[in-house]
Parts: sequence; C-alpha cells; structure tokens
Amino acid sequence: MDHAALYIANTRAERAVIMNGILQMQGRDGGSVLIVVLIICLGLVSLTLVLGHSMIMAYRGSDNELAGRQADMATEGAAQYAEALMANVDEPGAMPDPENYQYEAVPLGDATFWFIGEPQPSDTSNDVAFGLVDEASKVNINTAPLTMLENLPGMTEDLAEAIVAWRTSGTSSATSGSSASTDTATDVKNAPFESVEELAQVNGGTDIDTLYGTDANLNHVLDASESANGATANQPGLIEYVTVFSRQPNTLSDGTKRVNVTQTSGALTALLNTAFGTSRGGQIAASARRAGPVRSVLEFYMKSGMTATELAEISGTLTMNNGAYATGLINVNTASETVLECVPGITQAMADQIISARTAQDPPLTDLSWVAPILGPAVAAQAGPYLTAETYQVSADVAAVGAHGRGYRRTLFVIDSSTGTPQIVYRRNLSYMGWALGSAARQTLAQGAATP
Repeated sequence: MDHAALYIANTRAERAVIMNGILQMQGRDGGSVLIVVLIICLGLVSLTLVLGHSMIMAYRGSDNELAGRQADMATEGAAQYAEALMANVDEPGAMPDPENYQYEAVPLGDATFWFIGEPQPSDTSNDVAFGLVDEASKVNINTAPLTMLENLPGMTEDLAEAIVAWRTSGTSSATSGSSASTDTATDVKNAPFESVEELAQVNGGTDIDTLYGTDANLNHVLDASESANGATANQPGLIEYVTVFSRQPNTLSDGTKRVNVTQTSGALTALLNTAFGTSRGGQIAASARRAGPVRSVLEFYMKSGMTATELAEISGTLTMNNGAYATGLINVNTASETVLECVPGITQAMADQIISARTAQDPPLTDLSWVAPILGPAVAAQAGPYLTAETYQVSADVAAVGAHGRGYRRTLFVIDSSTGTPQIVYRRNLSYMGWALGSAARQTLAQGAATP
C-alpha cells in the first residue's frame, strides 16, 4: 500500500473513532437532559398539586368562615325571635306556649338554629330537648335563704354559708362559713351575684364537679364524650338548678301597683269590691281578717275562702311586698321536682304530686289555686312566700349552624320582660363547650350536607 492509501485509511479510522466519540457524548448528554426534564416536570406537577390543594383549603376555609358568619347571624336572629315571643305572650307573666313557636332545626336563610331546652320530668330518653327555659323555675342564689340553698343537690353546708356571705353586704371572709376558720378562707363580694358562673369563685373556688356534675356541656343529657369519662347517667350540677335573674314587677303594664295581700288596707278591700261586688268582696275581706296575718298570695287565698275562679280573676293584681319587684319566686308551673323540694315545707311526695297535677291540666296555669289542695294550710303558709305562677325571664340557649351544617355556634341569652319591654340582660358564648345538639341532629345535618 502506498503512502496515499495508508493516509486515507488512517483518516477514515480516525474519523470513525471521532464520530463514535461524538455519538457517545451525545448519548450521555441526552440522558442528562431527559433526567433534568423529568425532574422539572415532576416539580411542576408537585407545585400544581400543592397549589390546587391550597386553593381547595382556602375555598373550604372561606366556606367555613361564611358558614360561621351565617350561624352568628342566625344566633342573633334567634335571640330577637325569643324577645318577640316574650313581647307577645297571651298575658303578662306567662311563658311562651311551645305549641305556638318554633324551637328545633329552625331554618333562617342558609342557616339553622335550635333552642336547647330542658327535658320534661317524664322524659327518660336521654335525647336533647328543645325550647325556651323559665328562669323562675330555678332557685335564685341572690335571695334564697340558707335552708333552701342547703336542699340543692350536691350542696354542702360550707358552700351554702359561703354563698349567703358572698352576696350579703358587710360580711367578711371571717363569717363566710366554717371554711373561714381554715387557711383556705375566701374573700366575699358583699354584693349580689351577677351570674351563676360566679359560683366558681365562692368558698375558695367551688369544685367543678359540684357546679357541672356530669353535664360538662350543659345540654341536660349524657353525651358520648361524658360517658367516655366514666359517667353512666346524667347527674346535673348546681348550675342546672340556680339563677340570678328571676323577678316579677309589682307594677302592672298600665302603671297600676299590685295590691299587697299581707297588709290590711283600703286598696285590698277596694280591689275585692270592684272585682266581686260589695257583698262578696266584703265577705272575702272579713274572712281574711278573721284568719289572721298572711305572708303570701297563696295563704291569702286559702284563708279568705275565695274560690279558684275568683283567685284566677285577680291573681295578676296581687303581690306579697311593697317593693318594685318580687325577686326569686319559684314558678310552680315550670319548676322541676328537684327545685320544688328545695322550697320550705315541700316534701318529695308533694313535689311529685305537683308535677303530676300540672301535667294532667291544660295550660296555661295562671295562678296558685291548684297547688293549695296538695300542700294544705300548714305547708302553704311555709311555702307560699317563695311561690309564684308567673315568669318574666327566659333563657334562650341558642345553637346554630350555617350552610352544609358548618360553622357551629352556641350562645346563651337571658331575656327579661319585667320592665315592660323584653331585653337581653345576659349573654354567654358556649361554643367552646363543643357539640350540644346530640347525635340525631348531627346525623341529620350530615345527610343533608352538600360537600363542595
């Protein structure tokens, strides 16, 4: 082979080697590029998923916020509804008739609200009850005597004495019960209780189990969460049975003062004569005078020889004192057996009879005449100063949700109509206590909810 041929052969071999090297380099670079592209794609997909998830969360958060605002508005609307109900009762001092208003799963726009109520004595279902609650069905811790406080479930002698000392002007920790002799003696307020939650500060701090019992969320039934804590039955605490708001005015809506039956006065005689005529009015007044002093409307009724029909006619114009208000009276038409047993003279058997008797009658019960045969003269004299058939305050325990059953809210309102115009005198946020509507309402809402 000559030199030219050899050169050409070498050149081709070198070219082949070079081309092969180039192709190998291109293969390696192409794989790197592919890997980079795949990584970029994966990053973009991940970013898209993250952004999409964030958008969904933002949407749901916005939806939940809207539902919460709807529930807030429904809560305020429910409170106004309760005020309207109190303003339109059939007669002053009557409870709104449950047959005439809505109280369970009431729609309001896209929201829904409930009035959480108290179960009837005969209700053993452990289901949440609904409706407005009469504050006069409870013991008023600002006015109840020591003996009445001591009859409350879970009450101790020390705590009862501390409650009286707390509310009484001029007392000190040295007189606030037997606990004052120990290192845990408590200061006292020397002023009335402003709310029942204030009991937590009395006697060095009232035990939470004494205040709430097993009913940690105050919905009057035993919930699953409470059962999980070891409770086997609902055992309410003191807060179930006490109030600071019960009072009734001694002035009628037209400005006329009620007549005090504990005083022999011309006003009482004039009232009797106007209502029943001079002959019958004089007969009733004479019978009451011969029977001696009376301390209550119930005792006056029994000693005067009035008929139940006659008492019903004038009951709303009678009172037992000359103050602007009669405070702390217990409504026998709504009080539980437990509360009735706290009233001086009323035994458990009598409380049972009262519950049975009022259940058998058609509401509304507007006076105390039906209680007289159950109590008898002696017990009526003891219990009468603490009893009434009227109420001017209700509590509206409002639970509400917005659209899709979300945004749960719960607020307790106390509405007072004793000044003539119903108004909210107390409100407390109870949302932090958790779900209080029971499992049935939760299931109903879940079935009707639309997932966005």
